[in-house]
Amino acid sequence: MYAFLTDLGRTTLYIFAQIGATVQLLVAAWRRVGQASRRQTVEQMYLLGVGSFPIVALTLLFTGMVMTLQIASELSRYGAEFSIGAIVSFALGRELGPVLCGVVLAGRGGAAITAELGTMKVTEQIDALRCLATDPVTYLVVPRMLACMLMLPLLNVLGLVIGVFGGMLVCTLVNGISAYTFWHSIETFVGPSDVYLGMIKTIIFGMIVAVVGCQRGMTSRAGAAGVGKATTQTVVYSIIMIFAVNYLLSEILF
Repeated sequence: MYAFLTDLGRTTLYIFAQIGATVQLLVAAWRRVGQASRRQTVEQMYLLGVGSFPIVALTLLFTGMVMTLQIASELSRYGAEFSIGAIVSFALGRELGPVLCGVVLAGRGGAAITAELGTMKVTEQIDALRCLATDPVTYLVVPRMLACMLMLPLLNVLGLVIGVFGGMLVCTLVNGISAYTFWHSIETFVGPSDVYLGMIKTIIFGMIVAVVGCQRGMTSRAGAAGVGKATTQTVVYSIIMIFAVNYLLSEILF
């Protein structure tokens, strides 16, 4: 029993220490936003954002198709075909789109950030930056944070369009419901707020993925095992934080 309580206390202290270190890095990064290199930011936008688009597109395409496949037959049974497009758009625009985009970015972009910065940490390149009077937070963290915050909303919008289009294809080809009925329900029931409130979520999610990835990478331990463990922690921590913050944002925004 004593050993269990000791391990529980040690784990709890470790979790709070990691949260505190992440918040400290976030505050330090925001203080240096104005000093970020535009070239570095644009480069990270391409690497993290454009590189993640194929995965986001496929994820939301099949999500929209599966959702429509599941609900179209049930709604048709009760004569509610006119609401299929709106339901798919609500789900993708408010919840599934932002969350899935954040999870994809955590799995691809967050892991890449941690692996890159972890390798720099192990090979003492971050220490070399300090010796050259270059702030690692300004040079490494801020461009990646801004890139994730700027690109994830765009990925969410593109993924939403692709997901709704996939839902329309299933609705017309599988369930025999006209495309006009599908799009008319979207025009009738879905408003701009259902899109831009979801985009607000993605801004926060992008910030979480970038800061967690940078913090884990810059504090990873020496050796390949240390970098690999830090990369795994980035994906796990980011996904957990995305789900937790998504609940809070949904409670506030909707």
